[in-house]
Amino acid sequence: MAMLWKFMRVAKYSKTALSSKVKLRGIPTHSRHSSSKSVPSDFGARAPCSNTVELLGKSYPQDDYSNVTEKILSKVGKNLHNRKHHPLWLIKEQVKEHFYKHYLGRRGTPLFSVYDGLSPVVTVQQNFDSLLIPQNHASRRKEDNYYLNRDHMLRAHTSAHQWDLIHSGLDAFLAVGDVYRRDTIDSTHYPVFHQMEGVRLFSCHELFSSIKDGEGLQLFEQGHRTAHKQECHTMEAVRLVEFNLKQVLTKLMTHIFGDGLQVRWVDCYFPFTHPSFEMEINFQGEWMEVLGCGVMEQQLVSSAGAQDKIGWAFGLGLERLAMILYDIPDIRLFWSEDERFLKQFIGPHIWQKVKFQPLSRYPPLINDISFWLPSETYSQNDFYDLVRTIGGDLIEKVVLLDEFAHPKTKKVSHCYRIVYRHPERTLTQGEVHRIHQAIEESAVRELGVEGRF
Repeated sequence: MAMLWKFMRVAKYSKTALSSKVKLRGIPTHSRHSSSKSVPSDFGARAPCSNTVELLGKSYPQDDYSNVTEKILSKVGKNLHNRKHHPLWLIKEQVKEHFYKHYLGRRGTPLFSVYDGLSPVVTVQQNFDSLLIPQNHASRRKEDNYYLNRDHMLRAHTSAHQWDLIHSGLDAFLAVGDVYRRDTIDSTHYPVFHQMEGVRLFSCHELFSSIKDGEGLQLFEQGHRTAHKQECHTMEAVRLVEFNLKQVLTKLMTHIFGDGLQVRWVDCYFPFTHPSFEMEINFQGEWMEVLGCGVMEQQLVSSAGAQDKIGWAFGLGLERLAMILYDIPDIRLFWSEDERFLKQFIGPHIWQKVKFQPLSRYPPLINDISFWLPSETYSQNDFYDLVRTIGGDLIEKVVLLDEFAHPKTKKVSHCYRIVYRHPERTLTQGEVHRIHQAIEESAVRELGVEGRF
C-alpha cells in the first residue's frame, strides 16, 4: 500500500538513463481470481533509433521526466513473487492461503480475490492522482520515482491499482507486485521490491449486522474531520472498520510468525488515508515496522463507484516479512540465481520452516569518492542510481561520510563510502577499481560534479 512509503524519504541522466530505444518484449497480463501469470523478461538494448522506450508491448515517448535506466528495466518482468519456491513466492502464498481459509463469502467461496500479474507500468494518475496525493507532494519527485515520461511511470506502490479494482466492482482483494523507487543503498533497500495491497469495503448491513441494536447505526454523517475520523464518517463506523482491520492484520502476523507474537500500533497520518496506522511486531526482542494501514479516504472510494461503502486498506512489503521470517540478511539475495540460495526454500509445503543458511561470507572492498556539488540541482538519489547502474548488485552499501562547505567559495563537497561485496564470490581489487573509476567518470559526466579524486 502507498502508506508503506514513508513520505519523509518519500533525471538528469543523459546516457545512464535510456538514451536509446530499449525494447522489452512480453505480453502484459491481467489477473483474474488468484491469477499467477507472469510477464516474460526478454530484455535487450538496441542502438539508438528513436526517442522512445518499448516496454511490455507498448511504446512510450521520452521527455524531460524520463529517468528510468536500463538496469532498472532489466528487472521488469522478473516477477519474483510468482517464481515457485522463491522466498517472496512463499510469503505471498502463505498470505493468500490465510485469507482464502479464514475469509469466506456467503456461498463459501473465498471473499478476497488475488491479482498478482498486473502490469508495473502505470499512469501518473493511477499512482498519485487517484490516491488524492497533492500535485506538490514530495512523493511525486523525479528524485524518488522512475518515470517513463510525464504521464507514465513504474509504479511506486501497489496502491496504484486501488481505484481501478474498486471501480471494477470488487469489495475485497489483494494486489501483489513489484514496485520501483529511487532510494538509498544498504542491506535493506533496493530500487525494486515487492508489495501486497489489501482492500476491504463494507456496506452498512455488513458492518453493523452483528451489532446488537445496530439497526439505527449509519456509515455517514455531515460532521467534521478530526484526528480520529473523516468528516463524512460516523464515529461508530470508523471504530468498527478500525477494529476489523487491526484484528485481520494481527491474525495474519500471528499466523505467519507464530503464537505469542507481540504487536503494537503507531498512529500516523497520510493525506489519502485517515485515520492510519503502522504495525510493529516484536520479533526476537526487536520491534520492527512491517506494514501500514488505515481507513480509506471516502473521496477515493466514492469516486471509484462505491459511494455507499466504507473500507480499509493495508500494504505490506514481502521482502521485509521474508527477511524477518527466514533470517535473510541482505535484500540483494532475493535476486540471486545461486542454487545454494534458491534450494534452501524448496520444500513439500509453503509452511515448511526455513532458516536461511548464509553463503560463504566474502570480504568487502571499500572505496571512497569525494566531489564538489554542481548546484542546488544535485540529488543524492541521482548519485545512488548512477552507482547502482554501474556497479549493479556488487554494491552493498553507499554511505555519506562527510559534507563540507568551503568557507570562502561556499561550494559544498560530499564524501561517500562505497562498500563492494559480491554475495556469491570474492571480488578482486582490479575489477572493483575499474567499477569505481567508471563511477567517478560518470559522476563528472552525468551529474556535473567536480571530482576530488
